[in-house]
Amino acid sequence: MRRPHSRYSAFELLRRGATAAPWPRVWRTPDLRPTADVVIIGGGVHGLATAYHLAADHGLTDVAVVEKGYIGGGGSGRNTAIVRSNYLTPEGVRFYDRSVRLYERLAGELNFNVMFSQRGHLTLAHSDSSLRTMRWRAEVNTLQGVDSEVLDPDEVARLAPPLDVSRATRYPILGALYHPPGGIIRHDAVVWGYARAADAQGVRIHQDTEVTGIDVADGRVRGVATTRGDIAAPIVVNCTAGWSTLVSDMAGVRLPISTFPLQAAVTEPIRPFLPTVVVSGTLHVYVSQTDRGELVFGASVDPFASYSTRGTLAFTEGLAAHVLQLMPSLSQVRLLRQWAGLCDMTPDFSPIMGVTPVEGFLVDVGWGTYGFKAGPVAGETMAQLIATGKTPELIADFDLARFTDGRLVGEKGAAAVGH
Repeated sequence: MRRPHSRYSAFELLRRGATAAPWPRVWRTPDLRPTADVVIIGGGVHGLATAYHLAADHGLTDVAVVEKGYIGGGGSGRNTAIVRSNYLTPEGVRFYDRSVRLYERLAGELNFNVMFSQRGHLTLAHSDSSLRTMRWRAEVNTLQGVDSEVLDPDEVARLAPPLDVSRATRYPILGALYHPPGGIIRHDAVVWGYARAADAQGVRIHQDTEVTGIDVADGRVRGVATTRGDIAAPIVVNCTAGWSTLVSDMAGVRLPISTFPLQAAVTEPIRPFLPTVVVSGTLHVYVSQTDRGELVFGASVDPFASYSTRGTLAFTEGLAAHVLQLMPSLSQVRLLRQWAGLCDMTPDFSPIMGVTPVEGFLVDVGWGTYGFKAGPVAGETMAQLIATGKTPELIADFDLARFTDGRLVGEKGAAAVGH
């Protein structure tokens, strides 16, 4: 049975909601077993989606997901949950388009409301060169069957009335790339849905279980050591964010990745007024409005490598200045809080997926600022690789060997502040 149906009848749900009857945990807290067919390091959307698809699509249920903190407490809980597929390279467009399609049906498949709102995605152009890039992306998208088009300022104003499209601004809006399938999703709901569904299929999820070592002998992986004991396994998958290089180093695999903080902020709730996601690469800012009315802001990664997840005053000042250049009407809105997540950046701004020189040690890492939107397709394709031993065509171009072979997949033009 693929869909994890509710354990309760409508009457039972009503009874529990109207009384003080305790609710059971959505997923189990199992004991750590000494063996597994597959160990997945990282309990975020990528790790959980991989575990779910292994069980649901391929019948592999002897899977242990180990997470050093709590489920979704890393990058999956610190992102701004924007979903889109309007990338620049054909490889990237095909890959993320598959993820958008999986997100569209995810609530039904998991029987869990992930609150996917496809409200459209606007990437603003403030210069002639930026406008040329938007046209380039639109052509690549169209050739791959993805809905994207370039709009003029009047059409931008119609879709996002709060934007200042006058020519009197410092950074006038000359047009925008409009991507109707893009939108926002409830990131914690996605994580909970995958965890619940994977658990229902028999996957064992271990929270507060940190990997302290990876056992490698004669060029192949044999298992992992954790703070709760060892797990012997012929396949170990690194699905971490922020710590991917440290985990891979345990297996003797070097990754061309640098880790940078990415900061974000949220305002007080206000009446809904922004119907689309708005991104400006020139101003290094993006904004969307949640169903509760909060405005969620983000920017580009910090200019220095760090493992800090604290916000900074410099970010807040820069963010406020740039947002107000786009939407001056927000000058009186109060900022409630800010935070940061860790982004693993590769030289070509594309992920690293697939096999490594250590047999049985696989990676799904290097997602930069756009890992959450790829969760479903990453889980689907990594599960296929594990189950069949063959690399799916969708991720073949994202292999580790491309950096030595000179086959880079340059996504900076669509990923630097594309979120």
